Amino acid sequence: MATSTITRSSAMQEVLQAYPGAQRALFRRYHIGGCSSCGFQPADTLEQVCAQHNVLDVEEVLEHIRKAEELDRKLQIKPKEVTELLRAQKIKLLDVREDFEWEAAHIEGAQLLTQELAHQILHGAWPKDTAIVFHCHHGMRSLDAAAYFLGHGFTNVRSMDGGIDAWSREVDHSVPRYRM
Repeated sequence: MATSTITRSSAMQEVLQAYPGAQRALFRRYHIGGCSSCGFQPADTLEQVCAQHNVLDVEEVLEHIRKAEELDRKLQIKPKEVTELLRAQKIKLLDVREDFEWEAAHIEGAQLLTQELAHQILHGAWPKDTAIVFHCHHGMRSLDAAAYFLGHGFTNVRSMDGGIDAWSREVDHSVPRYRM
């Protein structure tokens, strides 16, 4: 949970520092911060950003950011839980890293999420209740992927907390650790 308090006059850099998932939350609900046309500057206040994007209720936005932090925590799953679900064949494990990262290290049983596979999944190849766990290097990109799929109607998605790095440390030491 964030330890500092944010207000309507907080700069976006302060908001993102206090609530690392705030940008994901803002984009998911208000289409703020996901691209150059809906972006903001670190020094802009939350109130300014809301005004620029015709979002009138800044207090609602603050509450949404706080609740989104809880959702991020609920979306996360520990590597040891993932290994149990993989063994029982109860999940599909999708790796959202780049090809070169996959080549450096990958988890047996995982599938690299290519654009083609994502398109197939999002357009009906997998039922919306498919149990999917996303993973990346440290757990941030996979959290973005889980939130994205959740926003597209998938109801059983998670993100592996700590990514493949945590997997290597906690589950399978034979999976090489690497730096980017």
